[in-house]
Amino acid sequence: MARAQPAPDPFPTLERPARVEPEKILGSRFVATAAPVADAEAAAGLLAAVRAEFPGADHHGFAWRLAPPLAEVRSGDDGEPSGSTGLPILRQIEGLGLFAVAVVVARWFGGTKLGVGGLMRAYGGAARQALEAGGLAWRRREICARIALPYACQGVLTGWLGECSGRVLSARYGADIELELALPALEHERWLAELRERTGGRLRRLD
Repeated sequence: MARAQPAPDPFPTLERPARVEPEKILGSRFVATAAPVADAEAAAGLLAAVRAEFPGADHHGFAWRLAPPLAEVRSGDDGEPSGSTGLPILRQIEGLGLFAVAVVVARWFGGTKLGVGGLMRAYGGAARQALEAGGLAWRRREICARIALPYACQGVLTGWLGECSGRVLSARYGADIELELALPALEHERWLAELRERTGGRLRRLD
């Protein structure tokens, strides 16, 4: 599901992936993996990777919150009682104010039931430890823009990207260079106007 979330620009996320394994709780083992993610595909990829790494785990609870402005959220209990697993993980992400983050907590059942409250504390606590271990970084909100430029403008483009902190996501080389760029969301129109001026009006918008 998707919902609008207020967020600063730049917004807080994880500096690096992190993994923790807290002490066992009544015999149950928990391993929490947290990572910064660029989009829903990357978040789902983290879940798939942890499942492949720990196929013997009984459950793989997860949650993620993506970058603003939509800040899409998703969570899952993976067979645990409803609301006992994914939601507590998500609450830790939201409680720390983080965006563009995914967490997966694998559990091996130790023979003693923990109850819904116990599961919520265990999954949420493991998630928080992993999130705190990942450190804090700040990332600017971005928007994708597709443009085309003559080859003669490559030097101008390189200098312009450095000034606006833009990134090239993909490039296609034909009669002109066609680029997909990630630009600062709040200022992208101003920066594109600046590039059009520097290239003598030879910039073409493809989106």
